Amino acid sequence: MKAIELGQTTLELVKGDIASQDDLEAVVNAANAQLMPGGGVAGALHKAAGPGLAEECRKYAPINPGEAVITDGHKLPNSYVIHCLGPVYGRDKPEEKLLRDCYRKALDLAIEKEIDSLGFPAISMGAFGYPRQEASRIALSTVRDYLERGVELEIVRFVLYTQKDLDLFARQLARLQEGEMENG
Repeated sequence: MKAIELGQTTLELVKGDIASQDDLEAVVNAANAQLMPGGGVAGALHKAAGPGLAEECRKYAPINPGEAVITDGHKLPNSYVIHCLGPVYGRDKPEEKLLRDCYRKALDLAIEKEIDSLGFPAISMGAFGYPRQEASRIALSTVRDYLERGVELEIVRFVLYTQKDLDLFARQLARLQEGEMENG
């Protein structure tokens, strides 16, 4: 695990399964517009949460790129799931703004619900085709900027499924610590 302190929040990077983060109050789903089970993160979370998650999601769907909604965690070890629809690269414009909006709106919902620990996947980096280098830079710079405002979160964790993604986020985090990342 790699971690830095940003204000009063610990920002962590781990390799793992987003559906198995039993020490976090909420996790973020890289959702599809209908908020239904699919592949990747959405499939893993829905499978672990059970059918009640899909049933609850029906009342919020569809959502647009850059939007986020919050549901109960159902059978997950987490109290909440925040569902974000990231942009499909090359189709949803403006991609960078929409991706930043996903992270900001998820954090807004966490603060609104007084959640103290939150786990993010790498939104839009899988099937939605966002270039990995750029998506990781946007994710970390957006979260950094948000946390530096002094919000009341104890832990924000990026849960990355592959070693390759963990290594990429770790390199971006090192740049962040050196002050080389641009502000978002």
